[in-house]
Parts: sequence; C-alpha cells; structure tokens
Amino acid sequence: MDNENIVATQCAAQTSIYDTPDYKRSRMSYLIECAFEYFVALMASGVFLDALLQDLQLDDGTKMIVQSLISLAFLFQLFAIFVVQHISNVKVFAVTVHIIGQVMFMVLYLIPFLGYFTDNAFVAWAWEHRAIWLIVGMLIAYFGNYLVTSMIYKWGNSFVEPHHRARYSATKEMVSLLSGMVVTLGVGFALDIFSDPERGQMISGIENIHVGFIFVAVATLIFCICDFVCLMLIKGEKKPKSEKKDIVPLREVMRNTLGNKKFIYVMILMILWDVGRFVVVGSLASYQTNKTELALSVFVVTIIANAGCLARFFVSRPFGKFSDKYSYAKGIELALILAAVGFACCVFTTPETKWLIVGYVLLYNMCQAGISQNMHNILYSYVDSRYFVQASAIKNSVAGVLGFVASLGASKLLDHIQANGNMLFGIHVYAQQVLGLIACIVMVGTVFFVHFVIAKQKAMVQ
Repeated sequence: MDNENIVATQCAAQTSIYDTPDYKRSRMSYLIECAFEYFVALMASGVFLDALLQDLQLDDGTKMIVQSLISLAFLFQLFAIFVVQHISNVKVFAVTVHIIGQVMFMVLYLIPFLGYFTDNAFVAWAWEHRAIWLIVGMLIAYFGNYLVTSMIYKWGNSFVEPHHRARYSATKEMVSLLSGMVVTLGVGFALDIFSDPERGQMISGIENIHVGFIFVAVATLIFCICDFVCLMLIKGEKKPKSEKKDIVPLREVMRNTLGNKKFIYVMILMILWDVGRFVVVGSLASYQTNKTELALSVFVVTIIANAGCLARFFVSRPFGKFSDKYSYAKGIELALILAAVGFACCVFTTPETKWLIVGYVLLYNMCQAGISQNMHNILYSYVDSRYFVQASAIKNSVAGVLGFVASLGASKLLDHIQANGNMLFGIHVYAQQVLGLIACIVMVGTVFFVHFVIAKQKAMVQ
C-alpha cells in the first residue's frame, strides 16, 4: 500500500508540473512558434521561390539542383547525432542556429538587387555568380533549420503531458495550417499587385517584381522576429556543470537506436511511407494542369488544394484524440488506410474521371493529419528519450534518402510510359495511374506492417 501511495504521489506531482505558469507559457509559445516557422517555410517554397528562380534567370539544370537541395536538406539532421551531446544549453544553441537559418531565407530575396549595383567590380562578380550565392544561401538556411529541428521538437514537447501529446500536436498543426493559408493568400495577393505590368516597368526605379520581393523579404523578417520571441519565451533547461562532460559514446547511441529492434521497426515504417508517397506525389501537380492529361486550370487546382487543407484542419483534432487514446501506432495505421484509398483514386483518375483527383487530394491531406505528428511522437513509445534527437535524425535521413531514390526511379518509369504514347504492356494508361497503383500497394503493405508488427510492441510512456 505504501508503494502504491508513493507512486500515486509521484504521478500527481508529475501532472501538477504541467499546470504551472512556466509550462503553460512554454506550451503556448511553442505552438505559436511553429506557426511562424511554417510561415517562413512557405515564403521560401512554392510560387514564391519559383518567382525568385525565374527572376534570376537560372537555367533548368540549376533549378533542378535547387529543388534537389530542398529534397535532400533533411540529411543535415545527421549532424545532430554528433552535436547534441556536446550542448550544455539547448535553448541558446538551438535558438541561435535556428534563427540564423530562418533569416537566411529572407536574404535570398535580396540577391536580385545585386543587379542594380554592377558598377562595382565585386558586386558585378557576385551578380554573375548569383546561382552559387543562391545555393550557398539555401544550404546555410536549411542547415540552420534541420540541425536543430529534432532538438527544438524534443525541447518544446517536454512541457506537454505525455498522454495529451497527440492532441497538442494536432492543435499546433491546425493553427499553423489555417493561419498559413491566410498568410499564403495575403502575401501572394500582394506579390501579384506589385508585379502587375499595368503599373509600368518601374516603381521608384525598381522593377515591379523586385518591389514584391522586398515585401516578401520584409514579411519573412517579421516572421523570423516573431519566431525568435516565441522561442525565447519557452522555458530553458540548462544542464548542470557536472553533466557537461558526460558525453554518451557513439557506440552507446547506436546500440540504443540501430541496435534497438523497436526503433528499426519504426524506421522501416518511415521508409515505407516516404517511398510510397514519393513514388507518385511529385508527378501529380503537372498531371492536373497538363492540357493533354486532366487539363484543370490553376484556379481549380488551387481551390482543390485549399479544400484539402481544410479537410486536414477539421480531422487534425479527432486524429489527436484517437492517437492519445489508442496509441500513435494506431493513429498512423488509420492515416495509412486513408492514404491507400487516396492513391487508389489516382489509379482510376483519367480525363474522363478527373473528379477523382478531388478524392485523392482530400484523403491525402486528411492522412497527413495522422501521419505528420505521430511519426515524430511514436519515437517516445519505443526509444529512450535520451536518444530521441539522434533517433529522429537517423530515421528521417535514411527514409528521406530512400524516398528520394524511389522518386528518381518513378521519374524514369514516368518518362518511359510517356515516351511510348502512354502505353505499358500494350495497355493504354497514364503514368500517374501506374505510379498511384504502386503507391497504393506500398500503403496497404505498410498498414499490415503497422497492425501486425509495430502495434504489437510494448510502448513506453515518457
């Protein structure tokens, strides 16, 4: 009875910690910080990045290199394995590195202005090699972000009660998603206004599109400042001096990650997910707008995409509650079923049944609500929290590389089918239908893997 009372007292004390003002402030600050971080990511991708690349008049080869950098940037997380155990103050290190990376995204939009000062020999040389500066800037930006991604995630989530972690993650996602839609529409509308050719070729001696870049850069800087303020409001935890030299050998890290059967299962799960989705997702944007395929207008595609975001928004909270109640593995399993059905829609999507693409977009976005946060949180169930950062870095990097390789293979298959007049084995079929079938099969297999392997493992609560 005494032991039971002690355990009950410890549990009550542990729970009360999460109700303290510091913990509440930290949770709210981290939630808002994720939104501002997301805003910066939006400013450095999609139509905004495409506008920058076009203005810099880069050749197609350089553009492919830039896109490859975005796809492979997650490899920078591997450096965290060697860095994290040498850090005595996570808050100072993570905030410093993260903000440098964030601000670097803003600097990218200043590169076009080098062209206004080519009278200076050095600036003229810099402008001539603008592609190199762009690539270097993006490398610094992504390195600063991905090096500390897992550290900030673990630090921010340390103020969340473990049994409410999935719901908290869902709320974070909902806030970022909905506000991100508003930011994208607002900045995109402003960029269109500044780029309007009817305003003339120049505004105060600056080309219209460059005035738009100033707006994007200023917006990005404001988001960076807000990001910094939110991070500073999160309670920091500095290691005692006596622990600074307590370095965990790499061998021990590997034994508790790659030597941990449960972690290997989680990594296989992540690999299957990345391989399955990367096979087809990258080819569907052009499939929707290509005049010889689905021939949808950009406006219609945008409407469908926004509908998908709203669908994800509305199911995020229910997914969080479901995962907290049954397990992160069960949440992922349900999400994978939605993904499988979504990719099945792609299999039957043709110009005659183009409406099925709506089913894919809605289901894929809904599945993301159950995948995105649970894929991070599931490590808490099967890996000791002392190795969370290293485990996250290994999992994401290995899966990302194999997913990227899968996308290259899918690209070759797509080219082969299209080069043969959309024929495969004597059957008329669009390449995206074949890729959708492959993705669907992988997702179904992954559902069985989660249900019969991962969900059967004993989970920890930490």
